[in-house]
Amino acid sequence: MKIGILASGNLGAICLNKCLNNLNPLFIATDSNSTAIIDIATKNKIPLFKGNPRNGKLAAFLSTNTFDIILSINYLFILEEDVISKATYPINFHGSLLPKYRGRTPHVWAIINNEKITGVTAHIIDNGCDTGDIVLQEKIEIEEEETGANILAKYENIYPVMIDKVLNMFAQKKFVTTAQDNTKATYFGKRTPTDGAINWNWQKEQIKNWVRAQAFPYPGAFGYINEEKVIIDQIAFCEYGFIDTDPNGLVLSTTPNIVVKTPNGAVELTTVRSKINTITKGQIFV
Repeated sequence: MKIGILASGNLGAICLNKCLNNLNPLFIATDSNSTAIIDIATKNKIPLFKGNPRNGKLAAFLSTNTFDIILSINYLFILEEDVISKATYPINFHGSLLPKYRGRTPHVWAIINNEKITGVTAHIIDNGCDTGDIVLQEKIEIEEEETGANILAKYENIYPVMIDKVLNMFAQKKFVTTAQDNTKATYFGKRTPTDGAINWNWQKEQIKNWVRAQAFPYPGAFGYINEEKVIIDQIAFCEYGFIDTDPNGLVLSTTPNIVVKTPNGAVELTTVRSKINTITKGQIFV
């Protein structure tokens, strides 16, 4: 089996370390910042492409070579046709149950949107964004207190198992694909650290999902008080009383933790990443 690997980040490195013997890749492509993957390729003397693959760069590196399978594992870049066409089966592993949550950081979006189930989809890479036919899917439950990082840790176990299953499907000639139902597709875009601002007019349940989806080691959800940024990694609902006409974001108490008013109940900031200089009762988060 002629296999090529496209991988990025810690998830890509973990999958390579677990599956390298079975994969025996003819090349690895990664981004310039994925040093663990670069080290794996160097140590194992696997031809390495490093950097942006677009504008024919990766295609030129691959030259006239073709492959049975190219696996994209947490790869940073969207592939162009000149690379897609190099493989009989170009396959991407995407962290959602497609066609739901096409796009970036799907597990974070799933928590924000209060989903109870997510998963991983192996699908054929085509010219769209996560639109290709489905090869294999595995479901993952999202527990009530789980964070984005918790789900990513589950991926670290599920991805390698799915990679082996896909290779076995190919080897046993049991490779069957299913077209995605585009009428059920949803798409969510890239998130940046500046997207974590909390809207204190949201219901407390929405705020909780927002916080846990982006909790450490992610950049984090945050609010501002006295122009000071406060990054919040965990909140809990509490019974602290308030007047409904009081502004949302109002600090109701600071002992032992900060308690903040929302439209449908108070929340306690149980884990705060930032060092807070002075916050007093009666101040307002924005």
